[in-house]
Amino acid sequence: MTSDQAPHSRRALRGLIDLLEEVDQRYLGEEWGAADFGDIADGFRYVANMIEAGFLLGFDADPERPFFRPIVSRARKLLGDNADALYYTAPIRDDLVYIVKGNVIDTVYLSFTVEAGSQDAGYSDDVAGVINQNSFDVDDNGDFEIIFGGPQRERNWFPLAKNAAELVVRAYFEDASPRAADVNTVVPLTIDQLESVEPPAPWNDASVAAGLDRAVNFVRTRTLDFPKPGAAAQPGWISPIPNTFRAPETPQGIGYAATDAKYSMAPYVLAPDEALVITGRWPEAAFGNVCLWTRYMQTYDYAHRPVSRNRANTTVESDGSFRMIIAHQDPGLPNWLDTEGRSFGIVFWRFFLPTGEVETPNAAVVKVADLHG
Repeated sequence: MTSDQAPHSRRALRGLIDLLEEVDQRYLGEEWGAADFGDIADGFRYVANMIEAGFLLGFDADPERPFFRPIVSRARKLLGDNADALYYTAPIRDDLVYIVKGNVIDTVYLSFTVEAGSQDAGYSDDVAGVINQNSFDVDDNGDFEIIFGGPQRERNWFPLAKNAAELVVRAYFEDASPRAADVNTVVPLTIDQLESVEPPAPWNDASVAAGLDRAVNFVRTRTLDFPKPGAAAQPGWISPIPNTFRAPETPQGIGYAATDAKYSMAPYVLAPDEALVITGRWPEAAFGNVCLWTRYMQTYDYAHRPVSRNRANTTVESDGSFRMIIAHQDPGLPNWLDTEGRSFGIVFWRFFLPTGEVETPNAAVVKVADLHG
Protein backbone atom coordinates (compact mmCIF):
# COMPACT_ATOMS: atom_id res chain seq x y z
CA MET A 1 0.00 0.00 0.00
CA THR A 2 1.46 3.34 -1.02
CA SER A 3 1.07 6.57 0.94
CA ASP A 4 -1.59 7.68 -1.55
CA GLN A 5 -3.61 4.59 -0.62
CA ALA A 6 -3.43 5.25 3.11
CA PRO A 7 -4.57 8.84 3.60
CA HIS A 8 -6.36 8.16 6.90
CA SER A 9 -3.38 6.38 8.47
CA ARG A 10 -1.03 9.17 7.41
CA ARG A 11 -3.40 11.80 8.84
CA ALA A 12 -3.61 9.89 12.13
CA LEU A 13 0.16 9.50 12.35
CA ARG A 14 0.58 13.24 11.76
CA GLY A 15 -1.92 13.76 14.56
CA LEU A 16 0.31 11.76 16.89
CA ILE A 17 3.35 13.77 15.85
CA ASP A 18 1.47 17.03 16.38
CA LEU A 19 0.30 15.87 19.81
CA LEU A 20 3.83 15.02 20.94
CA GLU A 21 5.06 18.43 19.81
CA GLU A 22 2.23 20.05 21.79
CA VAL A 23 2.99 17.92 24.85
CA ASP A 24 6.64 18.95 24.61
CA GLN A 25 5.86 22.64 24.34
CA ARG A 26 2.94 22.88 26.77
CA TYR A 27 2.63 19.93 29.17
CA LEU A 28 6.40 19.68 29.66
CA GLY A 29 6.88 23.42 29.38
CA GLU A 30 6.12 26.61 31.29
CA GLU A 31 2.33 26.32 30.94
CA TRP A 32 2.22 23.32 33.29
CA GLY A 33 5.21 24.58 35.32
CA ALA A 34 7.15 21.41 34.57
CA ALA A 35 10.56 22.84 35.37
CA ASP A 36 9.41 24.52 38.59
CA PHE A 37 9.36 21.24 40.50
CA GLY A 38 12.87 20.16 39.50
CA ASP A 39 11.57 16.90 38.01
CA ILE A 40 11.47 17.58 34.28
CA ALA A 41 13.14 14.23 33.53
CA ASP A 42 10.26 12.52 35.36
CA GLY A 43 7.86 14.33 33.05
CA PHE A 44 9.56 13.03 29.92
CA ARG A 45 9.64 9.53 31.38
CA TYR A 46 5.94 9.79 32.18
CA VAL A 47 5.18 10.78 28.59
CA ALA A 48 7.25 7.85 27.32
CA ASN A 49 5.21 5.51 29.53
CA MET A 50 1.99 7.09 28.26
CA ILE A 51 3.01 6.49 24.64
CA GLU A 52 3.82 2.86 25.41
CA ALA A 53 0.56 2.36 27.29
CA GLY A 54 -1.45 4.19 24.63
CA PHE A 55 -0.37 1.70 21.99
CA LEU A 56 -0.51 -1.35 24.26
CA LEU A 57 -3.95 -0.61 25.69
CA GLY A 58 -5.59 1.51 23.02
CA PHE A 59 -4.32 0.84 19.52
CA ASP A 60 -6.22 -2.39 18.88
CA ALA A 61 -8.82 -2.14 21.67
CA ASP A 62 -11.99 -3.94 20.59
CA PRO A 63 -14.98 -4.09 22.98
CA GLU A 64 -16.60 -6.76 20.82
CA ARG A 65 -13.59 -9.08 21.22
CA PRO A 66 -11.88 -7.92 24.43
CA PHE A 67 -9.12 -9.52 26.44
CA PHE A 68 -7.37 -8.41 29.61
CA ARG A 69 -4.07 -6.55 29.35
CA PRO A 70 -1.78 -5.43 32.19
CA ILE A 71 -2.13 -1.68 32.68
CA VAL A 72 1.23 -1.20 34.41
CA SER A 73 4.44 -3.12 35.03
CA ARG A 74 7.60 -2.61 37.05
CA ALA A 75 8.84 -0.47 34.13
CA ARG A 76 5.58 1.01 32.78
CA LYS A 77 4.23 3.24 35.55
CA LEU A 78 1.14 5.43 35.40
CA LEU A 79 -1.87 6.76 37.28
CA GLY A 80 -0.84 5.70 40.77
CA ASP A 81 0.58 2.22 40.30
CA ASN A 82 1.35 0.08 43.31
CA ALA A 83 4.20 -2.21 44.35
CA ASP A 84 1.76 -4.75 45.79
CA ALA A 85 -0.82 -4.91 43.00
CA LEU A 86 -1.42 -6.05 39.46
CA TYR A 87 -3.93 -4.13 37.34
CA TYR A 88 -5.67 -5.29 34.18
CA THR A 89 -8.08 -3.63 31.77
CA ALA A 90 -10.43 -4.65 28.98
CA PRO A 91 -12.65 -2.45 26.78
CA ILE A 92 -16.39 -3.10 27.01
CA ARG A 93 -19.71 -1.70 25.71
CA ASP A 94 -22.80 -1.07 27.79
CA ASP A 95 -25.08 -2.84 25.28
CA LEU A 96 -23.17 -6.14 25.31
CA VAL A 97 -23.00 -9.00 27.82
CA TYR A 98 -19.68 -10.45 28.95
CA ILE A 99 -18.55 -13.46 30.94
CA VAL A 100 -15.34 -13.15 32.97
CA LYS A 101 -13.60 -16.29 34.21
CA GLY A 102 -10.59 -16.42 36.46
CA ASN A 103 -8.89 -17.55 39.63
CA VAL A 104 -8.16 -15.52 42.74
CA ILE A 105 -4.76 -17.28 43.22
CA ASP A 106 -3.24 -15.86 46.45
CA THR A 107 -4.66 -12.34 46.31
CA VAL A 108 -5.90 -10.71 49.50
CA TYR A 109 -8.21 -8.46 47.50
CA LEU A 110 -9.60 -8.83 43.97
CA SER A 111 -12.15 -6.56 42.33
CA PHE A 112 -13.66 -5.53 39.00
CA THR A 113 -14.44 -1.85 38.46
CA VAL A 114 -16.69 -0.63 35.69
CA GLU A 115 -15.35 2.66 34.34
CA ALA A 116 -17.55 5.11 32.46
CA GLY A 117 -16.66 7.50 29.67
CA SER A 118 -13.32 6.01 28.66
CA GLN A 119 -14.38 4.93 25.18
CA ASP A 120 -11.70 5.00 22.49
CA ALA A 121 -8.95 4.81 25.16
CA GLY A 122 -9.99 8.08 26.80
CA TYR A 123 -9.86 8.84 30.51
CA SER A 124 -12.63 7.57 32.77
CA ASP A 125 -15.26 10.11 33.86
CA ASP A 126 -16.32 8.15 36.91
CA VAL A 127 -16.50 4.74 38.52
CA ALA A 128 -19.82 3.17 37.50
CA GLY A 129 -19.58 0.38 40.07
CA VAL A 130 -17.34 -2.22 41.68
CA ILE A 131 -17.70 -5.88 42.58
CA ASN A 132 -15.07 -7.38 44.89
CA GLN A 133 -14.33 -10.84 46.25
CA ASN A 134 -16.84 -10.35 49.05
CA SER A 135 -19.62 -10.09 46.47
CA PHE A 136 -19.04 -13.04 44.13
CA ASP A 137 -18.76 -16.78 44.63
CA VAL A 138 -15.42 -18.57 44.39
CA ASP A 139 -15.13 -22.38 44.37
CA ASP A 140 -12.73 -24.48 46.44
CA ASN A 141 -10.05 -24.17 43.74
CA GLY A 142 -10.29 -20.38 43.67
CA ASP A 143 -12.10 -20.32 40.31
CA PHE A 144 -14.98 -17.97 39.55
CA GLU A 145 -17.27 -16.76 36.76
CA ILE A 146 -19.01 -13.38 36.66
CA ILE A 147 -21.50 -12.05 34.12
CA PHE A 148 -21.36 -8.34 33.31
CA GLY A 149 -24.41 -6.77 31.69
CA GLY A 150 -27.67 -8.22 30.46
CA PRO A 151 -30.63 -9.34 32.58
CA GLN A 152 -30.18 -9.44 36.33
CA ARG A 153 -28.99 -12.72 37.82
CA GLU A 154 -29.11 -13.92 41.41
CA ARG A 155 -25.36 -14.31 41.94
CA ASN A 156 -22.08 -13.43 40.22
CA TRP A 157 -23.66 -10.75 38.08
CA PHE A 158 -22.96 -7.04 37.76
CA PRO A 159 -24.84 -4.46 35.66
CA LEU A 160 -23.21 -2.32 33.02
CA ALA A 161 -24.28 1.27 33.52
CA LYS A 162 -24.94 3.52 30.57
CA ASN A 163 -21.66 4.76 29.10
CA ALA A 164 -19.71 1.86 30.61
CA ALA A 165 -16.54 1.56 28.58
CA GLU A 166 -13.87 -0.32 30.49
CA LEU A 167 -13.44 -3.08 33.03
CA VAL A 168 -10.51 -2.59 35.42
CA VAL A 169 -9.20 -5.42 37.59
CA ARG A 170 -7.37 -4.81 40.87
CA ALA A 171 -5.43 -7.77 42.25
CA TYR A 172 -3.71 -7.02 45.56
CA PHE A 173 -1.12 -9.10 47.38
CA GLU A 174 0.41 -8.67 50.81
CA ASP A 175 3.90 -10.15 50.82
CA ALA A 176 7.23 -9.17 52.28
CA SER A 177 8.52 -8.48 48.75
CA PRO A 178 6.67 -6.34 46.17
CA ARG A 179 4.59 -8.72 44.08
CA ALA A 180 4.43 -6.26 41.19
CA ALA A 181 8.19 -6.69 40.80
CA ASP A 182 7.74 -10.39 40.05
CA VAL A 183 7.22 -10.65 36.31
CA ASN A 184 6.09 -14.28 36.70
CA THR A 185 3.00 -13.40 38.74
CA VAL A 186 -0.05 -13.41 36.50
CA VAL A 187 -3.71 -13.45 37.50
CA PRO A 188 -5.49 -15.90 35.15
CA LEU A 189 -8.40 -14.00 33.60
CA THR A 190 -10.49 -14.25 30.45
CA ILE A 191 -13.33 -12.09 29.15
CA ASP A 192 -15.63 -12.95 26.26
CA GLN A 193 -18.95 -11.85 24.89
CA LEU A 194 -21.66 -14.20 26.08
CA GLU A 195 -22.79 -14.55 22.46
CA SER A 196 -20.35 -15.68 19.80
CA VAL A 197 -18.94 -13.03 17.50
CA GLU A 198 -17.44 -13.15 14.02
CA PRO A 199 -13.70 -12.66 13.51
CA PRO A 200 -12.69 -9.03 12.91
CA ALA A 201 -12.08 -7.73 9.42
CA PRO A 202 -8.43 -7.58 8.29
CA TRP A 203 -6.60 -4.39 9.15
CA ASN A 204 -7.00 -1.62 6.59
CA ASP A 205 -6.36 2.08 6.24
CA ALA A 206 -9.41 3.08 8.25
CA SER A 207 -8.82 0.65 11.13
CA VAL A 208 -5.12 1.54 11.43
CA ALA A 209 -6.07 5.23 11.52
CA ALA A 210 -8.66 4.51 14.22
CA GLY A 211 -6.02 2.67 16.25
CA LEU A 212 -3.63 5.60 15.99
CA ASP A 213 -6.44 7.95 17.01
CA ARG A 214 -7.08 5.85 20.12
CA ALA A 215 -3.41 5.98 21.07
CA VAL A 216 -3.46 9.77 20.60
CA ASN A 217 -6.60 10.02 22.72
CA PHE A 218 -4.98 7.95 25.47
CA VAL A 219 -1.94 10.23 25.66
CA ARG A 220 -3.86 13.49 25.33
CA THR A 221 -6.42 12.69 28.03
CA ARG A 222 -3.60 11.85 30.45
CA THR A 223 -1.44 14.89 29.70
CA LEU A 224 -2.91 18.01 28.09
CA ASP A 225 -6.43 17.28 29.35
CA PHE A 226 -5.20 16.96 32.94
CA PRO A 227 -5.69 20.06 35.12
CA LYS A 228 -2.69 22.32 35.51
CA PRO A 229 -1.02 22.33 38.94
CA GLY A 230 -3.25 24.18 41.40
CA ALA A 231 -6.05 24.69 38.87
CA ALA A 232 -8.53 22.13 40.22
CA ALA A 233 -10.07 21.65 43.64
CA GLN A 234 -8.69 18.62 45.44
CA PRO A 235 -10.69 16.08 47.44
CA GLY A 236 -10.51 16.23 51.21
CA TRP A 237 -8.12 13.29 51.58
CA ILE A 238 -5.38 15.08 49.60
CA SER A 239 -3.28 17.37 51.77
CA PRO A 240 -1.82 20.50 50.16
CA ILE A 241 0.51 20.91 53.15
CA PRO A 242 3.83 19.05 52.89
CA ASN A 243 4.55 16.40 55.52
CA THR A 244 0.98 16.50 56.88
CA PHE A 245 -1.74 13.91 56.23
CA ARG A 246 -5.49 14.35 56.24
CA ALA A 247 -7.98 11.76 57.45
CA PRO A 248 -8.39 8.87 54.99
CA GLU A 249 -11.61 9.04 52.95
CA THR A 250 -13.39 7.03 50.27
CA PRO A 251 -12.81 8.70 46.89
CA GLN A 252 -15.91 9.86 45.05
CA GLY A 253 -16.45 11.03 41.49
CA ILE A 254 -12.91 10.19 40.37
CA GLY A 255 -12.18 7.93 37.43
CA TYR A 256 -10.00 4.90 38.19
CA ALA A 257 -10.42 5.37 41.95
CA ALA A 258 -11.38 2.48 44.24
CA THR A 259 -14.74 3.22 45.81
CA ASP A 260 -14.38 0.41 48.36
CA ALA A 261 -11.15 1.82 49.79
CA LYS A 262 -9.97 4.83 51.74
CA TYR A 263 -7.09 7.03 50.59
CA SER A 264 -4.82 9.62 52.16
CA MET A 265 -2.13 11.53 50.28
CA ALA A 266 0.37 14.30 51.00
CA PRO A 267 3.57 15.67 49.50
CA TYR A 268 6.81 15.33 51.40
CA VAL A 269 9.57 17.93 51.35
CA LEU A 270 12.89 17.03 52.98
CA ALA A 271 16.31 18.65 53.18
CA PRO A 272 19.38 16.40 52.79
CA ASP A 273 19.77 16.09 56.58
CA GLU A 274 16.06 15.57 57.33
CA ALA A 275 13.72 12.59 57.63
CA LEU A 276 9.95 12.28 57.87
CA VAL A 277 8.88 10.06 60.76
CA ILE A 278 5.34 8.68 60.37
CA THR A 279 3.55 6.98 63.24
CA GLY A 280 0.23 5.16 63.16
CA ARG A 281 -1.29 1.71 63.04
CA TRP A 282 -2.76 -0.48 60.33
CA PRO A 283 -6.56 -0.79 60.43
CA GLU A 284 -8.57 -3.97 60.12
CA ALA A 285 -8.85 -4.25 56.34
CA ALA A 286 -8.42 -6.59 53.41
CA PHE A 287 -5.28 -4.71 52.42
CA GLY A 288 -3.25 -1.65 53.38
CA ASN A 289 -0.06 -0.09 52.17
CA VAL A 290 1.88 3.14 51.70
CA CYS A 291 4.08 3.98 48.73
CA LEU A 292 6.13 6.85 47.33
CA TRP A 293 5.27 8.46 44.00
CA THR A 294 6.67 11.09 41.72
CA ARG A 295 4.49 14.11 41.00
CA TYR A 296 3.34 12.20 37.91
CA MET A 297 1.81 9.44 40.07
CA GLN A 298 4.53 6.94 39.24
CA THR A 299 5.92 4.72 41.98
CA TYR A 300 9.58 4.91 42.83
CA ASP A 301 11.76 1.91 41.96
CA TYR A 302 10.15 -0.79 44.12
CA ALA A 303 12.03 -3.55 42.28
CA HIS A 304 15.35 -2.44 43.78
CA ARG A 305 14.57 -0.10 46.71
CA PRO A 306 12.29 -0.11 49.79
CA VAL A 307 9.83 2.53 48.58
CA SER A 308 6.63 0.88 49.77
CA ARG A 309 5.33 -0.83 52.93
CA ASN A 310 2.41 -3.11 53.65
CA ARG A 311 1.40 -5.02 56.76
CA ALA A 312 3.60 -7.99 55.85
CA ASN A 313 6.83 -6.00 55.71
CA THR A 314 6.19 -3.40 58.43
CA THR A 315 7.79 -3.89 61.81
CA VAL A 316 5.24 -3.01 64.48
CA GLU A 317 5.55 -2.35 68.20
CA SER A 318 4.00 -4.55 70.88
CA ASP A 319 0.90 -2.34 70.91
CA GLY A 320 0.41 -2.70 67.13
CA SER A 321 1.70 0.77 66.24
CA PHE A 322 4.42 1.47 63.70
CA ARG A 323 7.06 4.08 63.03
CA MET A 324 8.04 4.56 59.40
CA ILE A 325 10.98 6.68 58.30
CA ILE A 326 11.16 8.43 54.94
CA ALA A 327 14.79 9.42 54.41
CA HIS A 328 17.37 9.87 51.68
CA GLN A 329 19.69 7.23 53.12
CA ASP A 330 19.18 4.09 55.17
CA PRO A 331 19.08 5.15 58.84
CA GLY A 332 19.67 1.58 60.03
CA LEU A 333 16.21 1.44 61.59
CA PRO A 334 13.09 -0.59 60.70
CA ASN A 335 10.51 0.56 58.14
CA TRP A 336 12.75 2.80 56.04
CA LEU A 337 11.23 4.24 52.85
CA ASP A 338 13.87 5.31 50.34
CA THR A 339 13.37 8.72 48.69
CA GLU A 340 15.90 7.89 45.96
CA GLY A 341 17.49 11.18 47.00
CA ARG A 342 14.42 13.19 45.95
CA SER A 343 13.76 16.23 48.12
CA PHE A 344 10.11 16.30 46.95
CA GLY A 345 7.64 13.49 46.33
CA ILE A 346 4.21 12.11 47.14
CA VAL A 347 3.23 9.76 49.97
CA PHE A 348 0.10 7.71 49.21
CA TRP A 349 -1.86 5.47 51.60
CA ARG A 350 -4.47 2.84 50.58
CA PHE A 351 -6.79 0.87 52.86
CA PHE A 352 -9.13 -1.62 51.14
CA LEU A 353 -12.38 -2.82 52.69
CA PRO A 354 -11.55 -1.26 56.06
CA THR A 355 -13.71 -2.07 59.06
CA GLY A 356 -13.91 0.37 61.93
CA GLU A 357 -11.75 3.45 62.30
CA VAL A 358 -8.89 4.19 59.93
CA GLU A 359 -6.35 6.18 61.87
CA THR A 360 -4.81 9.26 60.23
CA PRO A 361 -1.03 8.81 59.96
CA ASN A 362 0.89 11.35 62.04
CA ALA A 363 4.09 12.78 60.56
CA ALA A 364 6.93 14.95 61.83
CA VAL A 365 10.14 16.20 60.21
CA VAL A 366 13.25 15.47 62.24
CA LYS A 367 16.98 15.65 61.74
CA VAL A 368 18.48 12.37 60.61
CA ALA A 369 21.09 12.73 63.35
CA ASP A 370 18.29 12.66 65.96
CA LEU A 371 16.64 9.44 64.74
CA HIS A 372 18.65 7.28 67.14
CA GLY A 373 18.16 9.65 70.08
